[in-house]
This record gives sequence, C-alpha cells and structure tokens, in this order.
Amino acid sequence: MDPTALDLPPFAAAFVFGLLGGAHCIGMCGGIMSALSFAVPPSMRSPARLSGLMLSYNLGRIASYMIAGALAASLGTLLSLTAPARFILQGLAALMLILMALYIADWWKGLLRIEALGRRLWRHLEPLGRRLIPVVKLPQAVALGAVWGWLPCGLVYSMLTWSLAMADPLRGALLMGAFGLGTLPALLATGFAARQMSWLIRHRATRTLAALSIIAFALWQLWLLVPGGGSSHTG
Repeated sequence: MDPTALDLPPFAAAFVFGLLGGAHCIGMCGGIMSALSFAVPPSMRSPARLSGLMLSYNLGRIASYMIAGALAASLGTLLSLTAPARFILQGLAALMLILMALYIADWWKGLLRIEALGRRLWRHLEPLGRRLIPVVKLPQAVALGAVWGWLPCGLVYSMLTWSLAMADPLRGALLMGAFGLGTLPALLATGFAARQMSWLIRHRATRTLAALSIIAFALWQLWLLVPGGGSSHTG
C-alpha cells in the first residue's frame, strides 16, 4: 500500500489533523479572526454579514493552502524520480507529522524554526493584506484570506511536506484542502466568540490526545515503508 495514495484515509487523516490542530490555530490565527471582525464598520456588523465575511476569509485561506499543496507536490514529482528518493520523501513526511504532534501538544517547539523560513515571504505579503482592511465586501474578504493563507505556520508546513511526498499536484491540493477544512471549526468558533468550544480545543487533554493520535498515524506510515511492514505494501 502506498501511504500517499489517493484514497479516503489520507484525506480523512488530513481533515482530522486540521481539526486536532485547533488549539494551535486558535492561538496563532484566533486573534486575526477577532481583529478582522472588529475591523468591520459597526454599521455592517450584522450576524449574516459577519458570517459571510468569516467564511470568505477562510475560503481564501484554504484556497492558498491548496495552491501551496499543488506547488509542493509538483516539486515532489521532480524530487521523487527514483524509488530511494520517494522512500526518503515519504519518511520525511511521516517525521514531519511527528514534529507537528509535538508542536500541538506543546512538548517541543522545533517547528518554530521551520516557520522562520516563511517569514521572508510573509514580509512581502503582509502589506498587501493591510491594504484590504477594513473589509466590507465578500470578494475583498476572499482576497484577504488568500493572503492570510501564506502566514508562516509549522502545522501547514508539516502538511506541505506530506503533499511533497505525494508527488501529484491534484492530490497535494486536495490534501491541503482537507486539512484546511479541518481547521475551520476552531477558527469559526473563535470568530463567533464560542468560548466553550475554544476552551475544549485548548484543553491540555485535548491537545495530548491529538498529539498521540497523529504520532500513531505517523508511526503507521513509517511502518508501511519498512519492507514487509504492511501486507499490501508494494514499496
């Protein structure tokens, strides 16, 4: 079995990883959601308009994730021309998932160093986002969300490594789309000030369970790479 194959488990796992990473999303992007909501002129803060704007922000954000996933997977097609190279990329993807789990559980913050790699790009994009504020129209919100999607994030970079290992632009884009959809509940809860859900996602027990689940999946991926490790593994 190819651990990067296009079937339900990888996309379901990507969605769940986004969902389980909610605590990190709230900490990193929750403030952005709140700031964007308050930046809307008071006369336009009806529940229906705010809901539309929040969904539009996230639509743009997820679209950027998918573009990044397609680009990473395209690079993967060049890097995985040989079996050993594919093996290395798939192993790297699993190891990045473990780092992602450690990050979510707040056990080790090594991914912060990887986030620093994206800050140079973000310095160029952030001014573009500021020009779109305050947001009053849905297309404007989508555009701002698209900029926001390139914010340096260790969780996103971990998933992009998985897209890289897929070495298929469509699969890479869909994987990042599934991950982005998984992050929606946490960010929408923050935007709508749903304190109870935010508290549950932030709780240490929730973060620990999320981390252990991701580590278990990553170890399973590594096991499939071992010759004879999976009965249906073809190498």
